[in-house]
Amino acid sequence: MRLGVLDVGSNTVHLLVVDAHPGARPLPAYSHKAELRLAELLDADGAISEAGVARLETTVREAMQVAEDKGVEDVLPFATSAVREAANAEEVLRRVAQETGVKLAVLSGEDEARLTFLAARRWLGWSAGRLLVLDIGGGSLEIAYGLDEEPDAAASLPLGAGRLTATALRGDPPDADDVRALRRRVRAEIAREVSYFTRYGSPDHVVGTSKTFKQLARIAGAARSADGLYIQRELSRKTLEEWVPRLAGMSGRDRAALPGVSEGRSRQLLAGALVAEAAMDLFGVETLDICPWALREGVILRRLDHLPAP
Repeated sequence: MRLGVLDVGSNTVHLLVVDAHPGARPLPAYSHKAELRLAELLDADGAISEAGVARLETTVREAMQVAEDKGVEDVLPFATSAVREAANAEEVLRRVAQETGVKLAVLSGEDEARLTFLAARRWLGWSAGRLLVLDIGGGSLEIAYGLDEEPDAAASLPLGAGRLTATALRGDPPDADDVRALRRRVRAEIAREVSYFTRYGSPDHVVGTSKTFKQLARIAGAARSADGLYIQRELSRKTLEEWVPRLAGMSGRDRAALPGVSEGRSRQLLAGALVAEAAMDLFGVETLDICPWALREGVILRRLDHLPAP
C-alpha cells in the first residue's frame, strides 16, 4: 500500500510518501517539503502568530493535495515540539482540523525519541547490539538507549538547532560571548541526563539521525546524499571539535557554501554542532554512524506493525 507521513516540525512541513507492507522495508516514492519555521513564528507570549497559523493551514492543505495526487491511501499526520509547546497549541490544532480536515497527532518528546529509536533499530538490525540514538531536530534533542525495539531509556531536551539559534545566537555571525554562553547551557542540560542513560551500560553502537547530523557529517567529509542510502557515513568527535570554531566565525551565507548545507538551515548549523559536540563528549562517543531513517520512518514502521497480516 502507499502510505504518507505528514511531519509538521519546527523547521519544515514534510510529506514523505512510501510504498510499504508488513514485513518489508518502506520504499520512498516521493518527498514534498515546505520550509515553515514554526519555531520562529512565535509571538511574545510563546504562541504561534496568526500569520503563522494561516501559513500552516495553507501548507498542510497543499501537502494533502500532493498526497492525493500521488495516490496515497492513508496519511499519518503528526506535529512535534513547535506545535506541542506553543501557548496556543489547542487553538492551532483546532484551526488546522477545521480548515483542512487534518487532525494532527501531537507527539510527546519521549514519543519522538522512541519512534526514532525504532527506526534506527530496524535500519541497523539486531547485530548492532545496544544502541544509543541521538537526534537533533529544530526544536529538541532526543536521546534513546536500549537493546530491543523499545528503548530502555528515552528523553527529550529543548535543545533543537532552530530553537537555540532563534533564542541565543541572534548575530550573523554570532557574538563570541553568546556562543560561549550557549555552549555552557547546552552542556549543563545534557549533563543532567547522562547518568540516567549510563546506568544501563555502555552502548555497542552509537548513531545520529536528523538533517543536522547529516550536514555535519557531510562537511566533515562523508559521502553525498546522492551517492545512496547504503553508503556508511560517520562523524568523529575530533573532526567536529575542529569544525565548531570555524562554524562560529562564519556567517550563514558562508556556511551555506559548505558541501551539503542548505541555505535554509545554514544559520542553525552552529547551534546544532554545539549540541552534537556536547552530546558526543558527555556520553564519551568518539565516532557515531549516520542513520538515514529517523522519526518519519519510525511512525510508518509503527503503523505497519499494527496492520493485519495478509
